[in-house]
Amino acid sequence: RAMAEEGIFQNLLEILMGASNEVELAYKDSCELVDLDTCLLLIAECFRCLRNACVECAKNQHVMRQLGLISTSVHLIKLLHSIQIKEELLLTALRCSLQFLGNIAAGNGDSQNSIWKCAFPDLFLTCLTYSDEKIVAYCCMVLFTCLNSEKVRELLDPGNLTVALLVLKVYKEQLESEWSFLIVTDHLLKCPELVKALYAKLSNQERVTLLELIMEKVNEKNPVTSEESDVFIRHADFLAGCFQEKCEAVLKLTSAADAEDEQALVTIRVLDVLCEMTSNNGQLEHLQALPGLLETAIDTLRLTHLAGKQTVNIFTATHTMTGQEEISHPAVGFKSHLIRLIGNLCYKNKANQDKV
Repeated sequence: RAMAEEGIFQNLLEILMGASNEVELAYKDSCELVDLDTCLLLIAECFRCLRNACVECAKNQHVMRQLGLISTSVHLIKLLHSIQIKEELLLTALRCSLQFLGNIAAGNGDSQNSIWKCAFPDLFLTCLTYSDEKIVAYCCMVLFTCLNSEKVRELLDPGNLTVALLVLKVYKEQLESEWSFLIVTDHLLKCPELVKALYAKLSNQERVTLLELIMEKVNEKNPVTSEESDVFIRHADFLAGCFQEKCEAVLKLTSAADAEDEQALVTIRVLDVLCEMTSNNGQLEHLQALPGLLETAIDTLRLTHLAGKQTVNIFTATHTMTGQEEISHPAVGFKSHLIRLIGNLCYKNKANQDKV
């Protein structure tokens, strides 16, 4: 691999460019003389060679980038996407092309920047919505490999935010997708402004998914840097605001029939995250000092207690629901979590203890 000469990659580039022209002829000019299957087979084989030559070989990555193989590949991927056929040869060519981009970017900042310049956001918007799971996964791999803190901030642009929204959608729909999980936990969650912008655009079900990923991050046992601690504090501020604004939604869950109230389910999940955050010394003091959070928790507890007294419902201390209803109902445990949050906010804090 390391002994490969530039001429080999030059030849592969010329084959890809020729095949690209053939594909354009076939579809833009409806040319029947083009053997599309052979073209697609050739494209896939070229990308396999390039993909394999990149592995742990910075020299080959550099040569390919200098030859312009990245821009040629991105152009070809967009072209292949425009072909509206579900042929296995086409899928294979697309998969191999994305694997090549992932490999040429691996551990190589210059290649990552080059891909970003050529491909963002169009290629990601295209491939993240593809109906083939492998293409979506390889696209996530390329995106993960290229991202850094500066590029994550570019996702805040209204035209680019869709890329982040699609990644979360991929994670929600394909829970086996490790790359989409890593994009969210290792990159997106490190930008509080992006989390806030995303949250505003998400459906309630997607918000629950995002909150579960935040919960995973909060529960990590790894030591955190001061920068990471600041990020968590900003997440805590945002979620405390969400809870204070929407906490009364849970009071609608007075019967098992209301269990589908999605806004209430989101609020319950926000409370879960706040409970975890106030169990962590890094965020506890900040949340203890947050105006209105303790008062909101106390008021909500009082209201749930009253709701339970007025009629027999999920908030009633001893009620006649069946065991199965009780276990499955999302509001079961809401009161105990409120009490936990109040207890945490009062931990070693006399001012808050006096308020209670």
